[in-house]
Amino acid sequence: QVQLVESGGGLVQSGDSLTLSCAASGITVRTYPMGWFRQAPGKEREFVAGIGRFEGHTNYTDSVKGRFLISRDNAKNTWYLQMNSLKPEDTAIYYCASGGYYGSRLRRDYAYWGQGTQVTVSS
Repeated sequence: QVQLVESGGGLVQSGDSLTLSCAASGITVRTYPMGWFRQAPGKEREFVAGIGRFEGHTNYTDSVKGRFLISRDNAKNTWYLQMNSLKPEDTAIYYCASGGYYGSRLRRDYAYWGQGTQVTVSS
């Protein structure tokens, strides 16, 4: 049984940093591509960042390029999303997802989802 558990969300001020974690069980992070998505109130869930199996295979939505960094720790079987220079528009529930393929930014392409973690950025 695959389980993804996000953590690390919270309330921060504009310009602060936050690192989200996605602990996986039932799959091995080094062999599965994954993506971070987010959903703000009243909006659709959108792709934020993705990481593939191979070194250097990362991609980001334009609004977070240069501010967010996606990574993984194979030993801890965990993915991360380091978020710097946070803005109020980054406020959302953040979800990790896997079971898809690298490069996909579509929610329907991912089979496994975490429960989400709230990130709130105050101005």
